[in-house]
Amino acid sequence: MEGYRILEIKQSVFENNDREADKLRAELKQNKTFLLNLMSSPGSGKTTTLRRTIEALKDEVRIGIMEADIDSDVDAATIEKTGVKVIQLHTGGMCHLDAGMTKQGLEGMGVEDVDLAILENIGNLVCPAEFDTGAVKNAMILSVPEGHDKPLKYPLMFSICDVLLINKIDVLPYFDFDIEKCKEYVHRLNPNMKIIPISSRTGEGIGEWADWLREQTRAWIEG
Repeated sequence: MEGYRILEIKQSVFENNDREADKLRAELKQNKTFLLNLMSSPGSGKTTTLRRTIEALKDEVRIGIMEADIDSDVDAATIEKTGVKVIQLHTGGMCHLDAGMTKQGLEGMGVEDVDLAILENIGNLVCPAEFDTGAVKNAMILSVPEGHDKPLKYPLMFSICDVLLINKIDVLPYFDFDIEKCKEYVHRLNPNMKIIPISSRTGEGIGEWADWLREQTRAWIEG
């Protein structure tokens, strides 16, 4: 028997989304819960990166994961094995989450005992970038096989994120991916973007990523 719930989200609240997002952040601040919105293309390694992140932080931070998909519960079943709180969100065909939908997810999961909530958004570099989910910080993953030119093709996504994880660096020798050029493209759009090269398969770089997330969570809770 599954140890997690599946919450069907059938309606989205689009009107005044920015206002709703600000209201949600205020509620999270009051509850002392840090919400991270994690975005990427399908297949970039979000779920594997999440497993590594949980492994690095779960002994010191209470973690809750919201897995958002158009359908299926594959990712929630995977994350459940880590032992943290997890809920699967079905968007009913929507390719993104907005603040209203995110709030539904948080209420369904329950954040009273969660310090760090992570929303694994729909795999898409377009729609999720257009909607403020109410998250405290936005993070994204770009995998080496996708190419270093993605910031030029999807500028909004790279503009609204606070941190970029360049994943799958263990396969760099097999792909024509120029990390320095990627950083250059990113910083043209977003000079303050923190960039952390990682391999979710080998664990390389996960320590630096976990340190950043730990510091951000602590600052939000204690600030």
